[in-house]
Amino acid sequence: MKAAVYKQKKVEVVDINRPVLTDNGAIIKVRGCGLCGSDIVKYKEDLVPTGTVLGHEVVGEIVELRTENENFKVGDKVVLGHHVPCFQCRYCKNESYSMCRNFKESNIIPGGFAEYIYVSAAHLDSTIFKINGELSDIEASFTEPVACCLRAIKRANIGVGDNVFIIGLGSIGLIMGQLAKHYGARVAGCDLLDERISLALELGFDEAYKYTTLEETRNLYMLKTNHIGADKVFLTSGSLSTIPLAVSLVIDGGVVVVFASVPSEEGVFANNDIYYRELTIMGSYSPSPQDLCDSLNLLKNNIIKVGNFTTAYDLNKIDEAINDTVTNKIIKAYIKL
Repeated sequence: MKAAVYKQKKVEVVDINRPVLTDNGAIIKVRGCGLCGSDIVKYKEDLVPTGTVLGHEVVGEIVELRTENENFKVGDKVVLGHHVPCFQCRYCKNESYSMCRNFKESNIIPGGFAEYIYVSAAHLDSTIFKINGELSDIEASFTEPVACCLRAIKRANIGVGDNVFIIGLGSIGLIMGQLAKHYGARVAGCDLLDERISLALELGFDEAYKYTTLEETRNLYMLKTNHIGADKVFLTSGSLSTIPLAVSLVIDGGVVVVFASVPSEEGVFANNDIYYRELTIMGSYSPSPQDLCDSLNLLKNNIIKVGNFTTAYDLNKIDEAINDTVTNKIIKAYIKL
């Protein structure tokens, strides 16, 4: 089968062995897979071994099945979460499923940038969901990334009347803002690119600013909030400059949600701000099975819109998709198989 295989900071489409159903689970024919920012980081920073097939934002069709789970049959169109919690450890019992060791170690085989993948019986039991004709393949592929954002929104306890600021208006920032609006917040955001600012406003953001300097962005936002600031700030851009901006925008006693890695360990928060202003710095990483289910329903009900910032590429053009994303020619890539 064809697969996009990592090799020395490059991706090559080659023939590899198709997974074989030797244990309970399913073989899924991949229809398409979204290109996640984490995939790009792993490719560009040489963080995975040669031969790795990445990709986890999968939409596909079950072509082989061995399970006692009667909810699925061959021919079902499905979306999935690639990690599976154990539901038994202290993390799972505290509903911190993404911290579960089994969650972190489990995965689909090989990865979504391949024509076929194997998923375990545990996947079928908790992190795979059937879809019908309600969604396009591109929309369905957003089940996992929307679920990731939804977990962050839930962890930050976004509610009616909250002032929320999104730093970075790529695909994750645009999703996060739509979710915050759905939960009743007043949402603003900033980015360097005019196209993304316009798109944010089209998607329902109350305000969106072109970032120039920290001082100018802060002053513009403070005028809009009567010098109150943001109750919650979401960092969805992995730039070091976003950290002081977030701290300058958040109210005393407010929350900063970190939803992006930065390129070095130098990206630290000011200790005195956290201490004297009683700030909460919160990370959010990956969704629970319930978040996946909730995400799919939000997409089905057209509450979260994703089609207008996604560009489709054939598998043999995946290198072009990566480069176009990195150079900001596009916002989000979807790889067709």
